[in-house]
Amino acid sequence: MPELTLFHPGAVNSRCGVASTARSGGVSSGVYQSLNLGDHVGDDPEVVAENRRRLLVALDGCQSIAWLSQVHGTRVVKANPELIAEADAVWTDQIGVGCAVMTADCLPVVLMSASGSAIGVAHAGWRGLLEGVLEALIDAMPVEAYELSAWLGPAIGPTAFEVGSEVKEAFATCLGDASNAFFQAAPDASKWLCDLPGLARYRLSVAGLSHIESSNLCTLTDEQHFFSYRRDGQTGRMATIAWINS
Repeated sequence: MPELTLFHPGAVNSRCGVASTARSGGVSSGVYQSLNLGDHVGDDPEVVAENRRRLLVALDGCQSIAWLSQVHGTRVVKANPELIAEADAVWTDQIGVGCAVMTADCLPVVLMSASGSAIGVAHAGWRGLLEGVLEALIDAMPVEAYELSAWLGPAIGPTAFEVGSEVKEAFATCLGDASNAFFQAAPDASKWLCDLPGLARYRLSVAGLSHIESSNLCTLTDEQHFFSYRRDGQTGRMATIAWINS
């Protein structure tokens, strides 16, 4: 069985733990091979539970994980490992409690306070970004925006994410001319290439964050490491987890 692979930010506060999973190291089979962490995609629930157990063992300093039922919205909750809340962002100020979001092309965004007193993570697809999930997470956390740094995890890249004109127009309505920098004409003349990490970076900057790091990892083009809903349709989910170390 391949070892479980984790991706981490290049620079992170020593009090904060952050990891994004790859698709290897689990026990799922078929289209979910092998570390599928999604309990909503048709995989065997017992297999998903074992994958989640293996993940927790691999996260040094993380004692439990709060999972979400994600709906591409903007609701933010405080982490509670005993409850699967319907939300798309989660934060904590408790040591050892992991905040998790699942993705398979959408952008996971981790926010960390400079002191390590609070940490959070958001599931940011284009709908969540448009409607303000990042700003909602910033507002929910008990620190000022300027105290936060961000890490953008693996997601569909700016040369791979094709969207329709309605998406470009929605961001133009929301952000004005600034949105133009994040859309390029696609080979299909009826489509646009959308820079999801770029849009997230812009919105975080406007909200007051000055330190934003990106993984620059594309889930769609890197089939060896990542699940991709756009590429494969029925598939597994990675997770990005953030927690406070003791």
